[in-house]
Amino acid sequence: MKEDKQLLVLTHLSQLLDFVTGIGGFIVPLILWLTKKDDIVGMDLHGKAIINFRISMFVYILICIPLILLLGLGVIGLIAIAIFYLIFPIINAIKASNNEAPKYPFSIKFIR
Repeated sequence: MKEDKQLLVLTHLSQLLDFVTGIGGFIVPLILWLTKKDDIVGMDLHGKAIINFRISMFVYILICIPLILLLGLGVIGLIAIAIFYLIFPIINAIKASNNEAPKYPFSIKFIR
């Protein structure tokens, strides 16, 4: 196994592709994690954190959609999720470059 901080940083930042492509922010980190988890030190930990975060945010979006009809509460939730989608990949990319473990709040551990 080799150490590649740049690839870990890129994996976190690749989530921002959602703002350009719509779904690339899930597909690219998933492919990087699945292909490099056995080759790069820390990729398994970072990849699992990213995938768990992405699945969790998708579940929260599904919860917010019907809440839009209830006094617009879902709109507030969707705005909060959009902010999380923008900020936490950047924060965790910085953590990856400093050899720190990723931390995505409100993330449910689907993959352990």
